[in-house]
Amino acid sequence: MTTPMLEVKDLVKHYGDNKVLDGISFRVFRGETKIIIGASGSGKSTILKLIMALERPDEGRIWIDGQDITDFSESDLVPVRQKIGMVFQESALFDSMTVRENVAYRLYEGGVDEDEIDSRVRENLRFVGLEDAIDKYPSELSGGMKRRVALARALISKPESMLYDEPTAGLDPITSRRINELIIALRDLQEVTGIFVTHRMRDAFTLASEYAVNGDGITFKKEGKDLCIANTRFLMLRDGKIIFEGPDEILRRSEDEYIKRFLA
Repeated sequence: MTTPMLEVKDLVKHYGDNKVLDGISFRVFRGETKIIIGASGSGKSTILKLIMALERPDEGRIWIDGQDITDFSESDLVPVRQKIGMVFQESALFDSMTVRENVAYRLYEGGVDEDEIDSRVRENLRFVGLEDAIDKYPSELSGGMKRRVALARALISKPESMLYDEPTAGLDPITSRRINELIIALRDLQEVTGIFVTHRMRDAFTLASEYAVNGDGITFKKEGKDLCIANTRFLMLRDGKIIFEGPDEILRRSEDEYIKRFLA
């Protein structure tokens, strides 16, 4: 059996007396995207923090590319984190650095040659459509541009997996669409494994129903009778537990009253 790129088993996490996660288990295989939905406070973002080892679970185990990282030290986690990129809701850019410096931050830390840094930074900014903004500061960028710079920064180390924490929150529909297309392209054209946390169902269903094709430029098409997207699945949380896991077609047809109210 193929080894999952990401796997969590029986995760439990408390914040004080509040049990945020209560026995969460799931797998994500190479090239797949798991869309995690649920009400505020249901533990969506906590799962991402545990996978990145920004926080530790009270119970349960976490595997990255077959390695159990649950008890890894900070030094052991360095090479593991290099395999994973993360885009935060707030973008988390360094205000005192230019776009070039923000995107290249990991490369500078790794002592990469300056010419290679420039080439890779421009390549990633070109992918997100922001090469012209390379010398700007975050204060000169719109919210959507900041989010795209954050995506370019997350991609600079060529991660095998990406974690997206509400990447379109607060953005207008056109900008949200651009972010979604970039994520779809990463999934379909580069086989990047992803976990996408959101409360915006329009974005979630876009990821689950469209795919990227690279011909004369990258285009996006909707699944139909001839093609069904099998590499993107939903996972829904309620009160720290998984209440649904599966494709969007089944989610939309669910007769569960809570799910029906949530989707409405």
